[in-house]
Amino acid sequence: MTTAVIAGVGPGLGESVARRFAAEGCEIGLLARSGDYLDDLAAALPTDAVGVATDLCDPADIAAAFDRVRDELGPVDVLVNHASAASWTGLRDTSLDAFDRAYEVGPRADFLCSQAAVRDMLDGDRPADERGGTVIFTGATTSVRGREGAAGFSMAKFGSRGLAESMARELGPEGVHVAHVVIDGGILGPEVETDTPEEYLDPDAISDSYWHLVQQDRSAWTLELDLRPHVEDF
Repeated sequence: MTTAVIAGVGPGLGESVARRFAAEGCEIGLLARSGDYLDDLAAALPTDAVGVATDLCDPADIAAAFDRVRDELGPVDVLVNHASAASWTGLRDTSLDAFDRAYEVGPRADFLCSQAAVRDMLDGDRPADERGGTVIFTGATTSVRGREGAAGFSMAKFGSRGLAESMARELGPEGVHVAHVVIDGGILGPEVETDTPEEYLDPDAISDSYWHLVQQDRSAWTLELDLRPHVEDF
């Protein structure tokens, strides 16, 4: 049984990924701050799932969350680094606290979650044919192109992308597929009200792409996937 951890789950893409992976038979670890929401989502999934209220700014919280997932579901095979937190402000209007939080919830949490997950994936006590796994990073347009008025968010997404690329080169030869996904556009989440849904990415379609990354043969692994809505003048 495959155990997948999604770090940074909420209504929208994070929940869609959880539902998609559970539909494929994965057991799911859900990490986010909202305990009640996670409990409800875990109960609604068709496979075993555990929601762990986790402050992704807190290394001790992250370690405890992975310990609980291991205890209840087993070692981690798939990790989705999905968390982010940043104000939409530029250099002059971004406080140090806001900048630090963008880093802590973004690349630092990605680093800590990846360390915990990869430790399981490459555990020497596991049979050789069961070692390996997949780590997916949710990126954004600002992962590759800085955005005006988003100093903290751009910094965090650039940092996570750099971490993903470094990990891919380090861990690929050992059987861990690391992929970074550029979400180049808005996501049609439950909070979005629009008369032009075709201009947004469908979270369920994105989740299909995430599952494809998990299933890829190692002879043709994707390092970076760019997803964007179709527009006529693209």
